Amino acid sequence: MARKLGSTAQKTLLLLAGGLTLGLAGSPTTYFKIVKAIARDWKKINEEELHQAIKNLYRSKLVSAKKNENGSFTLTITRKGQKVALNYKVGNIIIPTMKKWDGRWRMVVFDVPEKYRIGRDALRRALKQIGFLEYQKSVFIHPFECKDEIDFVVEFFRMRPWARIVVAESIDDDLRLKRHFNL
Repeated sequence: MARKLGSTAQKTLLLLAGGLTLGLAGSPTTYFKIVKAIARDWKKINEEELHQAIKNLYRSKLVSAKKNENGSFTLTITRKGQKVALNYKVGNIIIPTMKKWDGRWRMVVFDVPEKYRIGRDALRRALKQIGFLEYQKSVFIHPFECKDEIDFVVEFFRMRPWARIVVAESIDDDLRLKRHFNL
């Protein structure tokens, strides 16, 4: 995409992406976090800005529109739009630091078939962006509780069949990991 999206277009894209994510949310906690964020953001959008943002998103092929029999339109986020939305959403994901580390390592492990390479690579980039350390090619580690954040990312990319979250109490070379995360 050549030009940057405005704030309202970003929110609109995220809201559409959030709507798609609801059906995919694995845990009730994740589901309600998404619903709460959508409701809060929707109230902040100016109607005139919204119409302009939708036009721009449609022109950029980030959303598609279908006219209904009653004259209304149904907007659907496209694959391209999902990728753009996640980039904005991942940029906002913050894994909270624990006051006192519980000594456990959170690991995301995945084995995604080659035909889903684009999603696998996007998942890998997203994990790095939110602060995970790439321990091996398909194993990422973080010291703090982050199940909801990982569920969101994994569900968004539809990687649930191939991705797992592991909580480990010890790793034989954890000194290097502790240094990396300043523990």
